[in-house]
Formats: sequence, structure tokens, C-alpha cells
Amino acid sequence: MPSTTSVQPKYNLTEEQEKKEIVRQYRALLRELKPKLKPGDKELIRIAFEMAVDAHKTMRRKSGEPYIFHPLAVARICVEEIGLGVRSSICALLHDTVEDTDLTLEDIEREFGSEIARIIDGLTKISNVVDTNTSQQAENFKKILLTLTDDPRVILIKLADRLHNMRTLDSMKLEKQLKISSETVYVYAPLAHRMGLYTIKTEMEDLSMKYLEPDIYREIARKLAETKRERTRYINEFIKPIKEKMDRAGFDFQIYGRPKSIHSIWNKMKKKAVDFEQVYDLFAIRIIVSAPPEREKEDCWKVYSFITDMYTPAPERLRDWLSNPKSNGYEALHTTVMGPQGKWVEVQIRSKRMNEIAEKGLAAHWKYKEGGGPEDRFDKWFGQIREALGNQDMSSIDFLQDFKTSFLAEEIYVYTPRGDVKMLPVGSSALDFAFHIHSAIGTKCIGAKVNHKLVPIGHKLRSGDQIEIITSNKQKPTEDWLNMVVTAKARARIKDSLKEEKRKVADDGKYVLQRKLENLGAAFSNGNIEEITAFYKLQSPLDLFYRIAIKTIDLKELKDFQVLGDRLEAPKPHRPEAEAKTQEFDISKTLPKKDAELIIFGESGDKIMYSLANCCKPIPGDDVFGFVSTGKGLIIHRTNCPNAARLMANFGHRVVKTKWAKNKEISFLTGLKITGLDDVGVISKITNLISGDLKININAITVEAADGIFHGNIRLYVHDKDELDKLVQRLKQLQGINTVERYDAEAAKLDNTDKI
Repeated sequence: MPSTTSVQPKYNLTEEQEKKEIVRQYRALLRELKPKLKPGDKELIRIAFEMAVDAHKTMRRKSGEPYIFHPLAVARICVEEIGLGVRSSICALLHDTVEDTDLTLEDIEREFGSEIARIIDGLTKISNVVDTNTSQQAENFKKILLTLTDDPRVILIKLADRLHNMRTLDSMKLEKQLKISSETVYVYAPLAHRMGLYTIKTEMEDLSMKYLEPDIYREIARKLAETKRERTRYINEFIKPIKEKMDRAGFDFQIYGRPKSIHSIWNKMKKKAVDFEQVYDLFAIRIIVSAPPEREKEDCWKVYSFITDMYTPAPERLRDWLSNPKSNGYEALHTTVMGPQGKWVEVQIRSKRMNEIAEKGLAAHWKYKEGGGPEDRFDKWFGQIREALGNQDMSSIDFLQDFKTSFLAEEIYVYTPRGDVKMLPVGSSALDFAFHIHSAIGTKCIGAKVNHKLVPIGHKLRSGDQIEIITSNKQKPTEDWLNMVVTAKARARIKDSLKEEKRKVADDGKYVLQRKLENLGAAFSNGNIEEITAFYKLQSPLDLFYRIAIKTIDLKELKDFQVLGDRLEAPKPHRPEAEAKTQEFDISKTLPKKDAELIIFGESGDKIMYSLANCCKPIPGDDVFGFVSTGKGLIIHRTNCPNAARLMANFGHRVVKTKWAKNKEISFLTGLKITGLDDVGVISKITNLISGDLKININAITVEAADGIFHGNIRLYVHDKDELDKLVQRLKQLQGINTVERYDAEAAKLDNTDKI
């Protein structure tokens, strides 16, 4: 596995070698495309290749190599790893030309027609926003989705482009690595997953982790390499009897084991609070059967019965995506069984067709297109995205957050009272289901019956639930409803309904203000209303009327306004103290020059106003970045903070490169969670080690014990990460201690000092 400390070999090809390499890559692309070529296609690809070479001839990448290597690599990913064809290859070869070179969209349309020009236009619109530091990334992602619903190939080529950029990220500066990795793990990897591109999603997650959490990435990679021989031996022992049974039954099949990704292993370690050695399913066994379409399901279930005859399954871990494929078309049977030596093993069973769809997602659907097939699920998904994009009132940041929870999350399948299957994101409530059926049902929902039992509207649904919605004409949505739903449709409809209700109430406030202005001799005009709205620091006249109606504003300040003719003029506020408090932090005054490292010394030795984020409690030695927040100056976060990906992906232009300076005089508060056997004297051993042996100050300690196991939380002061790491290692060596891990604030709550 590569590591972030390794430097890419310096690029040193001669001009002649470069030309040979470009031709070699071009020929490799043609070889992959050969089965898809129709008469005239080869000529079109050659024209696109020559246009791209000519357009980029003076350009080089950060690594020093000719720029044309990048579009060639993107085209090859499109064909080899996503399964796209000739038109997509042409678009991939030309995807950066309109933005970066003298080539125009008109030139491309003249040469290749409107379809290819439209896709390249979509890719250019995305790129125009992607790499500018001043714009919010969320707006970019909204544009990506607008193009996605127009032609899915735009997003597939964009994913190939992003994957190649991630593969060649070593030559970029650290802050670029962090920003691009954060964007990738925050939106592009989930999008690849949702498009059915599981292999690409996994690689994106692993590569992002390589830059965002390099130490953990390297450690897991090292341990995977060390245990490879042992794993291979175990896999062979596990599959041998299955192979023999399937051979005897006359199946045409492939069977192999594959390691889980580093990212998924790390997620499991965090979720279960276990060490690498305690993660039981480091690999999965995959069985792929060749079968005609009419016999696919039957054969997969037969294979399942062979496996469960030999190994005991965990019934709660059965995932049947044969009967209910995911809405991105994924079909397979997943089960977890108890293998030799008492180890749990995940087994995935699918047909050859299902496997191609699992590897190549949407592109494979086009290949297997049949009326009423899985592509209809994609069409429904696109339809829902179009509907969400139609909501003009929502900010891009809110849209992105809603999109992630609605469209990029894992799914559950639930049933209507008639038995129709509905797919919803994980975390959906009965209220989400009601809005999914129809907006009118959602707004009148007062409860539900789940599996014939009465539940409240906020009840969280699980796969396999059957739901009946109970409505009342007297019901109206409230603000609380927004906390009960995760789908974009439900949130949008609730907000619309609340706004409508607010308008009705606001009419009373409007009438009150009109009378007040008449008494003052001023006109009830747009100009005067805007003056009063601005005076009370409100967003809109609707907010003003609403607050007057509910009596949170009583308009007594109107007597201080000047009436000039029929026009009002607000009094000028004179509040120097308030102004001083809300003065924004100007980063340009603190950085000596562009790209300079901002060094964090500790208390305030660097004369820059900063504070440490409560959500991740950084200490010296942690990889950190600075985030410029409104009114609070610089907030220092760890790069693996639960909020890091969101901040760096959405507000890249407000992220400052930061590192610690050595300062052993200052201590920082951090915390450890410890679990172990509730034995006599164990707490005494822990406190003696911390305070006595290592001379570390304890701030607070809480211990709870139940069923022979204790859970302890210790807050203590350390000078830096090295000191903390040493303490963790020493604690783990104590007899009876099971796990020791650093903890921060409640994981994903955004630090309230980060005023975005």
C-alpha cells in the first residue's frame, strides 16, 4: 500500500519517451474499445485524441508529466472500470479543453455533433466551479446534479476524472490534498456508491483516508500486509468444501476471497470500539455463478443452501437483494456464517450479470436494458432529484445536506398495506413514508400502524416493515416535524407548509404595521417596509410581519424614526462596543504571504486569535487545519474531526494551512475511554500509572461498572500527541484492560464556535 510520506519518483522522461508513452496509452484505449467500435468510430476517436494532444501541447501537470496523460487516463477509466463506450471516451479525451485551452464548444459541436458538445458543456460547467477557492463547493455539487439528471454520462466521466486526480494526488500541496480528499469522501464516494460503482467508491474512500488520516491508514495497511498469508490459508480452507460441492452439482462458477477496504475496516474499528485484531470480517468470500436470466435467482439460492449446510449462518445478517434489488440496481445475496476456528465470514452470492452491474453500475444497466428492468429504478431516482432541485428557496449548503441524507444514504425497503414495495433512505420515519406516498397524506399524518401496531409519526422504520398511515384533516405540520424526517421531499413539503401558515399569521402583522405607519403620517410602501426590516435585522418583510403578529416586535422604536414627507428614515445606531465584538477576523492581516504555514504555538504566542474546536479537541502533534469562522477568528480542527470533511468540502476558501510549533510548557485537555474487567484495584492501577509513573495531571474521572465490565472516562492534560500515544500504549499493557481510545466531544455535533 502507498503511504503519504513516500514521494512520487521525480518525473524524468525524455521528449521521445513521452511521445512513445502517449501513443502506448492511446493504443491501450483503442484495444479496450475494440468490441464496441462501429464503422467510423475509430476515426472519431483519433480526431478527438489529436485535438486533445494539440490543445494541451504546452501544458504540464504538477508532477511534471504532459497534461494529455490525464485525459487519456480518464478515458481509460471510463472504458475499463465503468464500461462506457466510444462517445464517453471522446468526451473524456476532450473534457478539459473548453475550460483550459483555445478550443471552443462550437469547435467540438462542429466536429462531433450536439450530443458530445452537450456532455462536454456539462463537464465544463462543473469544472468552472470545482477548483476556484472563492466559491462554495455546495453550489458546484448542485450543478453536478443538474447535469446528472440531464445525461448520467456527465457524472460518470466526472467520477473517472476525480478518481484519476485522487490516484495522482501525491504531487499536490498538503492543503490541496486535504481539500480534494474531503470533497471526495464527502460527496464523490457516496455518489459513486449510489451510481452502483462500488469498486470506485471503495478506492476513493481509501485514497481519501490516505491523506486525511495517514497514520491510521499506514498502520492498517501494514497489518493487512502482515496477515495476508494467514488470511489466504484460511480462505482456501473455507472455500474448499463449497467448491467441491458446487463442482459435483455441475455449476459454472468463480469463487474467491477479497480483503475489506482499509476505510471500511477503520469504520468497523470505530463503530465497534475494537482493535484491528478484533475485527472479525477482514475479508469477504464472493461466489459468482454463470446462469441464464431465468435461472439466476434459483441458482443463487441453491448456492446459499450449500453454504448453510456446511456453515451455521447468522440469520439477522442475511441480506436478500435478489427479491428486492437496491434502487441503483444492485442484486445479490449476502450472508454471514460461522467458519472454521470460530470466525465469522461474510459470503456474497451473485450471477455474472449481477456482478457486472455491481462493478460497473449504471453503464452495465444500459448493456442489459430491458423494459421494466432496473433502469426504471434509476429513472425514479433521477425524477426525485429533479423534484428536489426544483426547490429554489433552499440554500446550496442545505440542499447538499438534504441530498446526502435523501439520495446518497443506504436504503431500506418497506411495504404499503397493499404489499407494494417502497425504497427509502436508512433513518426514514413513518412521516417520511407518508410524504413519499403523497404530499397531502404527509401534511395530514397524525400517526401510523407499523406491522399492525400503533406508532408515533417520528417512529424510525426498518427493512421489511409494513406501514399504514393514519391522517386527520385537522392536522398541520409544525417546526418539530423537520427533526423527524430525512428525505428531501418531506423536508421541502414541511417547509412549504410552514411558510404558508406563516403567511396567514403574517397578514395580521401587516395590518398592524399599516395602521402604525398611517398614524405616523408615513406611507405603507416597499421602501419604508424594507427600511424597518433592515432596522430589526430581519431577512424579509414576511419575517417582519410575522414577528409583529406574534408580538415579538412591538414597534415602539418607530417613534425614533424620522418622517421625511411620507418616507421613513431609521435612526443611526451608535454602538461601538457591539461593533468591536462582531468585527470579522481578517485572515489577510495575519498571514505574511500566500501559502505561508500558520504555526500554532499554544496560548497566543503567535499573536493570532484562535481557539481549539470543541468537537475534536486538537492537541500538539495532531494533523490540524484552521477554519476562519465569522466573528470567532480561527478555529483549529483535527483533519480527522467528524466535521472536517464537511468544512473543507463546502468552505475550502476559508481553510488555512496550520501546524504546531513545539512548546512543552503548555498542557491541553483531552479524554480517554477505557473498558476492562471490573477487578479489585484496577482503577487504582490506572490512576497510579497516569499520575504516579507518567506525572500526567487528571482533570476528571468517571467509572461505571455492570456485569463484571467497567467503562471509564478520564479527562487529562497532556503536552502533545506523543505523550498521549505513550500513555495509551502503557494503559493497554495493564492486566484486565480491554480497550483504550481517545474521545472528543459527541462525535458529529458541530462546534458552536464555528459560526459559518
